Amino acid sequence: MQTIKKLIARQILDAVNAEHPDAGLTEEEIASALEYPPDPGMGDLAFPCFRLSRALRRSPVQIAAALAEKLGGGCVGAARAVGGYLNFTISEGYLGDKVVPEILAAGDRYGAQTFGKGKTVVLDYSSPNVAKPFHIGHLGTTVIGHSLRRLHEFAGYRCIGINYLGDWGTQFGKLIVAYRLWGSREMVERGGIDTLVELYVRINNEIKGDPEHGVPGNSELAEASRAEFHKLETGDEENLKLWRWFVDISLAEYQKTYRQLDIEFDSYLGESFYTDKMPAQIEILRQKHLLKTDDGAEIVDLSEYNMPPCLILKRDGSTLYPTRDIAAAVYRKEHYHFDKAIYVTSAQQCLHFAQWFKVVELMGYPWYNELVHVPYGTVSLNGEKLATRTGNVVLLRDLFALAIDKVKAIMKEKNTGAENIEETAEAVGVGAVVFYYLSNNRMKDINFVMEDALSFDGNTGPYVQYTYARACSVLSRAGWQPSGAPVRITCGEESALVKLLCRFGERVCAALDDYEPSYITRFILDVAAAFNRFYHNCPILSADDPAVRESRLAITEAARIVLGNAFDLICLKKTEKV
Repeated sequence: MQTIKKLIARQILDAVNAEHPDAGLTEEEIASALEYPPDPGMGDLAFPCFRLSRALRRSPVQIAAALAEKLGGGCVGAARAVGGYLNFTISEGYLGDKVVPEILAAGDRYGAQTFGKGKTVVLDYSSPNVAKPFHIGHLGTTVIGHSLRRLHEFAGYRCIGINYLGDWGTQFGKLIVAYRLWGSREMVERGGIDTLVELYVRINNEIKGDPEHGVPGNSELAEASRAEFHKLETGDEENLKLWRWFVDISLAEYQKTYRQLDIEFDSYLGESFYTDKMPAQIEILRQKHLLKTDDGAEIVDLSEYNMPPCLILKRDGSTLYPTRDIAAAVYRKEHYHFDKAIYVTSAQQCLHFAQWFKVVELMGYPWYNELVHVPYGTVSLNGEKLATRTGNVVLLRDLFALAIDKVKAIMKEKNTGAENIEETAEAVGVGAVVFYYLSNNRMKDINFVMEDALSFDGNTGPYVQYTYARACSVLSRAGWQPSGAPVRITCGEESALVKLLCRFGERVCAALDDYEPSYITRFILDVAAAFNRFYHNCPILSADDPAVRESRLAITEAARIVLGNAFDLICLKKTEKV
């Protein structure tokens, strides 16, 4: 549709310039003004002629009427004036002669863009806290982040995926104390990350106490935890050895989830990596007189920018998240020379990112405006907030296992004939969860209801994967190979499907502009619905006319290509048999 808009814009511009060469309009301005009518019966595209009134000194109604008589041919099937709008219908000949062949020729690059060529994007996402398992609260940063990576790669960017592990902080002081009090090496090796979580939950409960039932908190444990983390920061070898062990156990567990999601990272450098890089940034803050002492802690005062102070050092000299984030950003700029650095985290961290982004600007780094925070809404479980320290979580591995088991049961019940049930069930089960999440606008808070997530009816991951498999099946049964035969549009369902397919590139650009993978998810649902209408209402393999059969197979292949390309952008696996 980007190409079609340019062609229509050129026709409009040529018609205007023929009578008003001094109108001062550009093809780009006209193309960007083209809209989609609210009712498809009105046309495929509409141009609001009030945008020309000032330059042409005529009413929009007069302009639309005059232009409608002059435009047509090429991609334009018809142009007619409706009030102050000029409505266009795309030529069915153009759809068959140009759009479908273009999709077939481009294949897995159809919809791809080139504006990112020569540019580098660093994406910081997933980034779980070590010694805590993946739960559904981690799903957002992981799948939104990886989808954004794939979108940027699709636009030509060189992408660096960073898993900025939460492998540093007071929580490790707590875990070390808990391990020494209640754990053992044998216990942890047997239970893995689950045992580490149990220890972490236990010490948090001990520190917090239960005031409602008269159980006081344990301040001594809290102080001991802070002391052990301070020892860790100052290089205590015994604590470092325990910490490295906890990290290794956690990474082994995380890799299982990343394998299921088909996600790989270029770097696993966590917070700990920047321990020796923070002093240099703190010194710059001092040299620029940005640091102030407040109750023993060192801060950057941001009151001038209507923000609370940014805490850089605690009273005991320990660093905090902003300190490490600043050091990490500087290292990444120097190491990767990024044009953009994207951070995908919960919307609850918006203030944190606004604060340290501002500090980076005040420090004089000219690339401060290349830092982008992409927030997303919170996930609750049946209305309750998730929290590892209280144990109120649903682990992703358990959720995926439930979904996979459900798919297996359905496949066996329907006797689908899939060659590899285990592999297909995993692709569809995991896809159901991912698609459910990415169907929502990323800023929308999600109340995770298990029954809805694992539903296989309606606008779901299994539905669109089944649609893709249906297209593959039709092509396989036909033994279809591209023949170069003309594609002719013979019915409304064909026309509607092809018009939708050619909007894919626009959806990719919109998703990139707004950092919004759900645009792709919704587009997939639209294509699946249009393809299924085409499939049910337009005989393909049984078409009487061989030329119509060949055309419809070509359209089926075009739909398969676009669906497959879109699947890749949201981490949804392509299943040829379901």
